[in-house]
This record gives sequence, C-alpha cells and structure tokens, in this order.
Amino acid sequence: MPTVYKTPDGQRAVRGWCSETLAQAGFPLTRRTLDTSAGPVELTSAGAGRSRVVLVPGTGFNAAVALPWLRALSVRWPTTVVDLPGQPGLSDPHRPGRGRTTWYGQVLDEVLAAMDADDVVVVGNSLGAAVALAASSPRIAARALISPAGFVRLSVEPQVALASTAWLLRPTTGSTRRMLRFFVAPGAEPPATEVEWMTLMARCCRTTLAPPPLPPRLLATRAEQPCVVATGEHDRFLPPGRLGPAVRRSMNLSLRVLPGTGHLTTADQLGQVVSVVGEVVG
Repeated sequence: MPTVYKTPDGQRAVRGWCSETLAQAGFPLTRRTLDTSAGPVELTSAGAGRSRVVLVPGTGFNAAVALPWLRALSVRWPTTVVDLPGQPGLSDPHRPGRGRTTWYGQVLDEVLAAMDADDVVVVGNSLGAAVALAASSPRIAARALISPAGFVRLSVEPQVALASTAWLLRPTTGSTRRMLRFFVAPGAEPPATEVEWMTLMARCCRTTLAPPPLPPRLLATRAEQPCVVATGEHDRFLPPGRLGPAVRRSMNLSLRVLPGTGHLTTADQLGQVVSVVGEVVG
C-alpha cells in the first residue's frame, strides 16, 4: 500500500513535530499504541476514567493538531483522539489506493474493540465524520459530526483551488496562511499552529482527496442511532445551504449551524462543538 509521506526524512519530521507538540500540551495526556490489521495506531487521551468520547480528526490532522479539541472535550468527558493510519501523524503511514472510507471504518471498529470501549460517542470532523459513519461497531452509542464529509462532495471555488495549488507547489508560511484564510470565518486569521502544521505537511506529505458521499442505504442505517450534525455558518467547502438538505434527505436530521465558524473550527469556537456533542452524550 502507498504511504502518506514523500520521503523517510519527511516522515521523521512529521513524527518529531507531533511528539514535541504533544509533550508540550500543557495538560495531562496518556498515550497508547494499538497493534491493528492496519499497523500501529496511536491513541492520545485526556480526562479521568474510561473514554466516553472518541474523536476522529479530519484530513491531514491528528491528536497533536487537535489538542484544543481534546482539551475542550476532556473537561466534560474522558476523551481519546485516534491518529488515523495513512494520515500524517503517529500511526502507520500506509493506506489503500481505493475504498479508503470503508477501510477506515473497519479500522475504527477494530480500534474501539481493542480499547474495550462501550457506549462511546464518536465525534468526527470532516474526513473523520465520514469514518465515523462508515464504522459499524456495536460499541458506538451515538455520533456527533462536525463539518462532515460523507454527505455531499466538497465545494471548491476557483480562488480556493488556486490558493491550494500555490500552497502545494510552494509551501511557505505565507502561502499556507493565504490558503487557510478560506477555511476560517471572513476577516479571521488562521491559528499559528495550523499554519505551521499545514506548511510542514505540504512539504512532507502526499495529498489526500476528500472522500465521496457514502451510500444512501448506509446513511439511513446510521440514522437509527442518535446523531447530531453541524457545520460552520461560513464553511465554504460544506456550506449549510448544500449540506442541510442532504442531511435531511439521508438521515432525516436538522443541520446545526455554528455561528461565526468556517470549515476550520478554531479554539475560541470549540464551546459550540462541546454543546453539540453534549446533545448526544447520555
């Protein structure tokens, strides 16, 4: 299977950045590596007790980049972040060329079984939401999906495509910041950590396309369990006007719209995410 990294040096640089960032988290963490059929999978947890919330980050993200999410969620519930294999981070770098969403769902099922986790609320962001929907583990009690892939294809405006191409061809702090401005609310600046991370990722990693919509029958089946779906008011990739009808049609759910938020949820907006998750916990 292909690897996410361009070179071994790139893999070392990414793993070093993640390990150093986690070491400087500023709040207590526990880390564990699971042996799975997809190779080693890294878990990072916070909060006392057995995990109630399992967070699956979006494309190119991992526990080190999602530390603000982990901190915010673990104040309320013991939380574990899964570094997906085949994504930049501390898990196995290999991923299949085709059928990735199904494969990721099976990996998440295996991870939950290895964790011996029951009555879990899976919080999926972007790609992570599609993975949460693809997973069929009986250990999942509910899902909270934030800016979720898996319902519709992502919208990519010409100016966004141009900025993304410039970022991939010449990943500098400036090109990354210009690209990430499309991910946050109008007038907002992307967080420095995400700028640093995305610059490193473009230099060291191969790109991953967004997953296609999931089969309607699968989405209808997932609607039989508690689920809440939310997207940012200013999400240019999954705008409420496109996502809302798809969520209603496929799962008979009303889309929550997060005020003042883009596709990239920044630390100051995570209170809204915690409120959304709270709707299905318990």
